[in-house]
Amino acid sequence: MRRKELRAGYEKPEGEVYEREEEFENTPDHTIENEMEGGFGGDPDENFFRGEILYEDPDIVLGPKRSEDLKKKIEDVYSLAENGESEEESELLDETYERYGRKPEEAKVKTKPVKKAPQKKRRKSFLWRLLRLVIVLAAVMLIGLYLVVGLIYEKMNYMTVDSVKSASYKEDGVINVLLIGNDSRENGEDGRSDAMILLSISNKTKTIQMTSLLRDMYVDIPGHDGNRLNAAYAFGGPELLMETIEQNLGISVNRYVLVNFEAFANLVDAVGGVDLELTNDEVQYVNGYLVEYNVLTGKPEGTDYLDASLSGMIHLNGPQALAYSRNRYIGTDFGRTERQRKVLSAVIQNLPKAVLKNPMKLVDGLLPNLTTNLTKGECYLLSLQAGKILAYDMVQGSVPVEGSYQNATIRGMAVLQVDFEKNREYLRSSIYGE
Repeated sequence: MRRKELRAGYEKPEGEVYEREEEFENTPDHTIENEMEGGFGGDPDENFFRGEILYEDPDIVLGPKRSEDLKKKIEDVYSLAENGESEEESELLDETYERYGRKPEEAKVKTKPVKKAPQKKRRKSFLWRLLRLVIVLAAVMLIGLYLVVGLIYEKMNYMTVDSVKSASYKEDGVINVLLIGNDSRENGEDGRSDAMILLSISNKTKTIQMTSLLRDMYVDIPGHDGNRLNAAYAFGGPELLMETIEQNLGISVNRYVLVNFEAFANLVDAVGGVDLELTNDEVQYVNGYLVEYNVLTGKPEGTDYLDASLSGMIHLNGPQALAYSRNRYIGTDFGRTERQRKVLSAVIQNLPKAVLKNPMKLVDGLLPNLTTNLTKGECYLLSLQAGKILAYDMVQGSVPVEGSYQNATIRGMAVLQVDFEKNREYLRSSIYGE
């Protein structure tokens, strides 16, 4: 635009006429052009950038080169505002659009819309990605655990018990599993039930309770005459034994694990042996029971014998621990069951370390000698709770409790005549917290 065209009839926005020629002459062309277009004076670059003038085409005033520079500057501002790096510029543009009622997408100069990226939204996005990662890892671990449990389970011997097949393995927050130790050297249910321990995992009392059931208790056996408790196993295996316990002691038991001599010894060896306090008399009996064990297993005489002069804290291997737990001549059957619980307690305490250190020895030495009616699914559920269960307090006891029985002879059998009501109360209190 030529200056003479600008001079003709030029007025300031306020309506004031240039009174002096020099004032007009000293005013830059772009300022005059700006004001004539309805701007606010000043540098057109800044005016245009701040939205104070809204030309249809910035080339009219700024020229092609300056127009391109301005467009780039606007693009940079939008980029900064969109990435949340320039709050000041973002607010300035928002105010400009509000004042003039124009959105960037409506302007002839192509610009990007202003988008803020709130920190809260970013944080939520990060947390969601983290949550998805945790879910994926948890799923992988659960699948891996299921496969491991499946492989281990296949090494055990599953024996269904039809009468309790549909019963839940957990009732009233308690899992009761009957551990049966028999004197069989083979898998199966032949031989006598040399040990009976009720293993109760109670969510109510937060305990793992081992309750020895003395085999000489005189009980009513369904379908048979009254007899010693271990006779129920001889008459009908684990199924009849569990039914007899439930009928006489009022405790629901529908899962069992049968362990033979070989499995017991292998279990102790798999956890690296156990440290127990023995009297010298107990040491003598350990060697005595080892004589029979070595003959039955075909080992040379004298294998695993303890020094006959020993007493105090002694490290026992599998066969030695088995011999120690079978002794019923010191403390009668009460002493024998107490020794069995001591060995099992020491095994359970050493079990986590053994699983990490030498899992295959544990699997190959123990599991092929176990028979159970626990299903694969139940074993999997137990494995999921293993960390919590192992943190429970270990509690030991025996039935009949002190003061609830007397020695008697019935049909020529030396038995324990029991007050079952007192023993039911003891079990309900100690296992179920009632």
